[in-house]
Amino acid sequence: MSPLPVTILGGYLGAGKTTLVNALLRRAGGLRLAVLVNDFGALPIDADLIEGRDGDMLTISGGCICCSYGSDLVGALLDLAARRPGPDHVLIETSGVALPGAVARSLGLVTGLSLDGIVVLADAETLPARAADRYLADTIARQIDAADLLLLTKLDLLSPEAAASRRAWASESWPRARVAAASRGDVPPDLVLGLSRGDRPVASMAAHPLPGYATMVLAVERPVADVQAFAAALAGASPLLLRAKGFVTGISGARFAIQVVGRRAEVSPAPDATMSPDALVCIGLPGMPREALLAAPGSLAALREMAPGMSRRWPAPPRDDARAGIA
Repeated sequence: MSPLPVTILGGYLGAGKTTLVNALLRRAGGLRLAVLVNDFGALPIDADLIEGRDGDMLTISGGCICCSYGSDLVGALLDLAARRPGPDHVLIETSGVALPGAVARSLGLVTGLSLDGIVVLADAETLPARAADRYLADTIARQIDAADLLLLTKLDLLSPEAAASRRAWASESWPRARVAAASRGDVPPDLVLGLSRGDRPVASMAAHPLPGYATMVLAVERPVADVQAFAAALAGASPLLLRAKGFVTGISGARFAIQVVGRRAEVSPAPDATMSPDALVCIGLPGMPREALLAAPGSLAALREMAPGMSRRWPAPPRDDARAGIA
């Protein structure tokens, strides 16, 4: 079985985490989400989404659940990993003073989980003042330092010039994170949840982005010699690339899943059931440079932009009959 992907959602009080979680639950599109929170009072799920309540668990429309883990996050993760049928994706909403990096390290204590990404929200209007506050600055800096994606909320409260300046300042202040906007929770779900369903064909993975985002699909034209280097080159190709996921074939004939979030790239064996072609779906900001994405890994594999559903799977290389019988 493929590892259960986990996204950690962090940020200080008032950053907009509740709004984003409710938006993701409303637009899950059939994805069974499990949301873990410290307590239900800290994350008021919209009442019209709740179908039932049983102790520390809410049943939410669309097959999603919300669990309160209190101080026992590892115990809640173990329970989720054992559920049948289990969720497709886990979202951990941390408290306003929690450090997402520490939460990420706790995932290693539970078999069958994988970190999909750390997404931190920050109120663009108040972030400079809070980041300079003698009591809050260290916590906020450590929260954002751990982020793969930094989502700036409430940019609509600033003038266009001030919003652009604030985004540029955040990118310069925290160069590890890729910076994007999240106005009232309006972000493509695949941006936060990482295109996580490995059995989806490329056509359905290429989500229709909201205004302010761009999507492109890259066909992988031949087997990849060094999949790790290929993924790393893609992750470093452009600061406007926020997410990428897809499948490639190595020169041995084995297939791999590539996941890029921010500057981090991960490679894992492709799920056995996946029938998607060799292609990558990329989500980024407007102006995402196609030339940079196509050229950066050019020495490792030939890429071309394509319409969804027009790529192919590479067959396994011919067997060497002289070695076929060797165990």
